[in-house]
Amino acid sequence: ARNMAAARRHKRVAASQPGFLRLKPDLDHSASRIGHKKRVNKNKKKNWNKYSDIQDVEEFLEDVRLQERATGGLLSDKSDDGLFFVDVGEQKVRPDPGAVEKKGKGLKPLRIDLILQPDSQVPPPKDILAYQQPNARKLRLMAQKAEKLAAMGVLPRRERLLQRRRIPGSEKPVANNDPARAFYDLWRPDQGCDVFSDPPPRWQRPEKLNVKPSLLPAVEVAAPGASYNPDFTSHQALLLEAHETEVAKLKAEEKLARQLAVRKEDLATEESVFREQVEGLIEEEEEKLEAEEDDEGTAVGPTAQTEKKTEKQRKREKADRVKLQKKAERKAIDSRQQLFQLRTISAELRRREQQTSVRRTRRKDQQEREKVQPRRLGKLRFQAPDLDVQLSDELSGSLRTLKPEGSILKDRFKSLQKRNLIEPRERAKFKRKFKVKYVEKREFREIQ
Repeated sequence: ARNMAAARRHKRVAASQPGFLRLKPDLDHSASRIGHKKRVNKNKKKNWNKYSDIQDVEEFLEDVRLQERATGGLLSDKSDDGLFFVDVGEQKVRPDPGAVEKKGKGLKPLRIDLILQPDSQVPPPKDILAYQQPNARKLRLMAQKAEKLAAMGVLPRRERLLQRRRIPGSEKPVANNDPARAFYDLWRPDQGCDVFSDPPPRWQRPEKLNVKPSLLPAVEVAAPGASYNPDFTSHQALLLEAHETEVAKLKAEEKLARQLAVRKEDLATEESVFREQVEGLIEEEEEKLEAEEDDEGTAVGPTAQTEKKTEKQRKREKADRVKLQKKAERKAIDSRQQLFQLRTISAELRRREQQTSVRRTRRKDQQEREKVQPRRLGKLRFQAPDLDVQLSDELSGSLRTLKPEGSILKDRFKSLQKRNLIEPRERAKFKRKFKVKYVEKREFREIQ
């Protein structure tokens, strides 16, 4: 306790001396001694940042960053030669092509060149994306495996194939453009194979891979009204097309709103609310009577076996047997009558074949129409881009004053989707993992 009191007394004496700078001049020590300090439980994590004073840590880190920007590292790590130099007279300045030489003075760089020079000694951060390589781990493992096989004396497959393609009696391999070289079609294994010693493959290229997924051209020619100086008719036709597209969108939105709207007939009334509240509380008498009749009509135990059928039940069973017998007789008569209906049956078959051919033709036409339409390749549907059209007052008539419309990159991306080469996609939603921390720099704080 005596040591702590002596330390506090020493601090008060030092603070009373003239020229002493406080760390926090706006802090009122007398008020802090009179008032009671708020007690905070710092064992809880939520109170660490709220009631922890890290100002000294921030100032220390800002000082370290300032030293790195100014000298390229900490001053404590620098040697004396890097911090001081011996002034032995005038220093020779390296001539600069942009420097200006004045009378009686040496070469001095221009002010604009000094402004453009970087004022920070910290090297720029490394671009990680420039060093990343797709399938880097796979390629590294393949290279390690190739080195291991080379150490064992095993040649790669490409080298073995090159050695097999050598002409007997010659040291140089056969060139690919040599007409004397034997030719082997990879997709026609029925041909003879004298180039490779391995047997030809037993598979063929599927014909479906030779068919384009869409008959649309890669680059669609824009309408004549989209020109920078179109004629009146073409421009009005393009405006009408854009107008019809917007009207269709508005109708679709209104239809969706009508379908989602609540009808007045579906709104709850006082009577329906009361019926729902009392439902299940009042048992109907009819249900009770039906339950009692079922209990009386069903027999339990040995009485069910000894109970005799009533006259009514026997008559019903006899009527059912007669009905089944008549049905079987009618079926036999119909089968005999079909022998005399050959013309009718043949006409029915011709009619069905005609209907089948019509449906086949319709199906083929539908498939041909689908070849020029975007298909459903993923969970999203293809959304046609908006027409790039300019109003009549926006037409410039000159390429110099032309206002650019649309984007070439988006147009190519939509073209790939429309031709069924890629599935329709939407931009991934960016979600920040950590909150952005705004730090007030030391230079800005000093200016204030």
